Amino acid sequence: MAIAQPQGLRPHMHAAARVTAPALTKLGPVSSRILPSLVVLGAAYTVGTYVRSQLNREAGAMDRIFAQQNTPEVEKARKQQLQVETNGDPRNNLFNFLGWS
Repeated sequence: MAIAQPQGLRPHMHAAARVTAPALTKLGPVSSRILPSLVVLGAAYTVGTYVRSQLNREAGAMDRIFAQQNTPEVEKARKQQLQVETNGDPRNNLFNFLGWS
C-alpha cells in the first residue's frame, strides 16, 4: 500500500542532499578544456620517454655484442654472403631506421 502524496509536494530530503558542491571544486570552462589535454600530453611524453630509453638501452647492448664479433674475417664473410658489392650494403638501406643515429 502506497501513501498518496498531494501533487506538487516532494518527498522529504535530507539537508545534506540539498547542499551543492563548493565553488572551489568547479573548474572554469578554460581549465576544463586545458586540463585533459595536459594530462594526455603528459602521458604521451612519459610513454615516449620510456620507449626511447628502452630502445637506447637495447641498442647499447646490441652494439656491445656486435662489437665483439666485428672482426675483419667476419666482415669479409658477411660481405660475401650478402653480396654487398652487387646489391649494396643493407645497413645503409632506407628501411634500416633503427640504425640511424
